[in-house]
Amino acid sequence: MSEGQPRRRAPFPVLPPHGTGLAIGLFGGSFNPPHEGHRLASLVAMKRLGLDRVWWIVTPGNPLKDNARLPPLAERMAAAKAVADHPRIDITGFEAAIGTRFTYDTLAYLRQRCPRTRFVWIMGADNLGTFHRWQNWRGLASLMPMAVVDRPGATIKAARAPAAVALQHVRMSERRARALPSAAPPAWVFLHGPRSAQSSTALRERVDLPAATKD
Repeated sequence: MSEGQPRRRAPFPVLPPHGTGLAIGLFGGSFNPPHEGHRLASLVAMKRLGLDRVWWIVTPGNPLKDNARLPPLAERMAAAKAVADHPRIDITGFEAAIGTRFTYDTLAYLRQRCPRTRFVWIMGADNLGTFHRWQNWRGLASLMPMAVVDRPGATIKAARAPAAVALQHVRMSERRARALPSAAPPAWVFLHGPRSAQSSTALRERVDLPAATKD
C-alpha cells in the first residue's frame, strides 16, 4: 500500500440469524467431509439445551493439522448444507473473512459482535480428549458455556481427559442442561443420547480422501 492511501478495513461478514436472547449452538470443524454424526450431535444439543439454532462453522483449516490437501471451503460448505438439511442449522464460513486461526479468537469475535446472543460452544466427546492442546483453551472455556456430546468409544476417555478434570468443578448436571445457555462461563455439560458411529476420518479413508483434518 502506497503512502497516503487509506487503510483497508477488515471484512465485516454476514452472520447467520442471531439476536437478543436467542440461544445458539456453535459447532465448528473442517467438516471434511460432513456426515450424519455431525447432524445427530447438533440435533441432540438443540433438543437437550433448548437451542433456537445451531451454526456449523466450517473452518478454513485446522491449526493442529496439515491442511495442504484440504478441499476448498466453498466445497465443504456446500456438502455441509446438504448433510445438515434442517431449517435451524445454519452453515457459515465467516472465519475466512475475519482471518482467525484459533477457536478462541473466533468465539471472542462473536462475543464482541453479538453480546446479547446466548452462545454455547458444542464439541464431540472425542474432541474433549485433546481440548487441553487447543490455543488458550482455558480462556475459551471462560468465553461461553460448552456442551460436550457423547461419541461412540469416547465416553470414558472424555471423563478422564485433562480438560475435563481441570473443569470438573464447573460441570453442570445433565438434568440442568436447558439452563446451560444462560449460565455464566465457565460452565459445561456432558450430553448423552443417540450416537452415530460415522466419522470424517473413516469416511476419508473409505473414499481415499486426504487425512488433513480432525472431525
